Formats: sequence, structure tokens, C-alpha cells
Amino acid sequence: MPIVRLKIDVSGTVGDEAWRQIQQFDQIQSAEFGPQFGSGGQHNHAPDAPHGKGEWIGAEIRLLTPLLAQYAVSHYLEQERVLDADVVE
Repeated sequence: MPIVRLKIDVSGTVGDEAWRQIQQFDQIQSAEFGPQFGSGGQHNHAPDAPHGKGEWIGAEIRLLTPLLAQYAVSHYLEQERVLDADVVE
């Protein structure tokens, strides 16, 4: 099952607010968000405080076919908070 990995810009948001604002691709099988998928920046703030400038957190999207994964990459890259999107197998 192809996987699309995303880098989500979380700067200025609290918790998973940036992730919840992402418009998901219609044909995903599952989607997960969290530092277990990668992160960057200084994450040394209280959980209820805004993320700092330059912070990002990764996400993983599972799809049924490689073609759908390529369409999903295009879909996610059009969104302001998505810094990067790549297909991994």
C-alpha cells in the first residue's frame, strides 16, 4: 500500500490545529499525524502554547494505488501549511 509522507507547518498553531485545517484527499485509506513521522524546530513549549516559527510535524497518508498516491501528493502540495509531500512504498 503506497504511503504519502507530509511535512506540516505547525508554527503559530496549538496542538494538532494545523493538521485539522488540512483538507484531506478524498480517497485515503488512513491518515495519521504526529512527531513519530518526523518533526523539526524547537518543540520546547507547553502543550497549550503555540508552536514556534519554523516548527513542523510529519504525517502519513495511506492509499490503495501508486496512482492515487501521486494525485494525493499534488492535492496536499497545493495547501499552504504543507511544506513537502513524497510517496514512499
